[in-house]
Amino acid sequence: MSNTLITCEIDFDAQGKQSGYLRVPHSTHRSGYGWLPVPITVLSNGEGPTLVLSAGVHGDEYEGQIAVASLARDLEADAIRGRLILLPMVNAPAAEAGLRVSPIDDGNLNRLYPGNPRGTPSEMIAHFHEAEILSRADYAVDLHSGGSSMIYPPTLLRGPAHSPEEARGLDLLTQAFDLPYAWVFTGGGGRSSTARTAMGAANRNGVINVMAELGGGGCVQVDVLKRCARGLLRIMHALGMLPDYAPDPAEGTRMLNAKGLVPAYEAGVFEPLKTIGSEVSVGEPVARIHHPETPGRPFDTVQSQLAGVVLSMRSRAELRRGDALFQIAEDVI
Repeated sequence: MSNTLITCEIDFDAQGKQSGYLRVPHSTHRSGYGWLPVPITVLSNGEGPTLVLSAGVHGDEYEGQIAVASLARDLEADAIRGRLILLPMVNAPAAEAGLRVSPIDDGNLNRLYPGNPRGTPSEMIAHFHEAEILSRADYAVDLHSGGSSMIYPPTLLRGPAHSPEEARGLDLLTQAFDLPYAWVFTGGGGRSSTARTAMGAANRNGVINVMAELGGGGCVQVDVLKRCARGLLRIMHALGMLPDYAPDPAEGTRMLNAKGLVPAYEAGVFEPLKTIGSEVSVGEPVARIHHPETPGRPFDTVQSQLAGVVLSMRSRAELRRGDALFQIAEDVI
């Protein structure tokens, strides 16, 4: 055990199904000896890999929270082989508030790893997730979405492989999740990763891991939730952890490299001229920015400086200068 101040109600080495909380100490005026509850469920049954499924690292990203919580509710230990660690609301204060960042300390959890065992509540959660949970894992999947400001189609994110074993594992997770798109990073990763994300934390621990971006806009999309739930079951089956599950045929994944963002240079109201999956060429108009507060003022036309396909787009119409409108990607060659 590291020098964490968090108390875990779960015995990670016990067989069977356990549910409880990570108790994050938080002393306030109304509760001098209080703690913040981060829900956790662990299922263990005999030999097999350890898989960590996490969601709610950003609190306004919902499909993953529902999918992981559903597994915690519905799965029993005798249905699996190995150990499954389920964290549906890693940044619990943010998830309870429906915010990207924690209302306790303004912590953006996915920018705080490896955290601090004696820091702010968000730093303590990041440290425990990396040092006490991911250190036990063979595989991990961290579920995100575009949050309140962006929308993604169901998209897997994966880094480069640093060994033949990692290459096989990443291919297995990609094919099993079977999402329509995959965003493939061209650098980083590995045990020397300095990324301050949950993916970086997994890489530092030698865990074969992927992320997913699943919808967004501050709502739950039925089709995206179904793809997420289906993909998690397919992953567990592919790892030999869910032997009685019968996966349906794979639909295939379009592999992409991200090229960059199309930003707004004016404040106003965003009118998109492109949708997710649209092809875009350099100089092509992709949006209009309207100014209804100024009678007679013409709209501004936004032209793309990048060619490729729209991978994600802004969900909010209200704009400030510097907001991202679109993310552009291109096919992996």
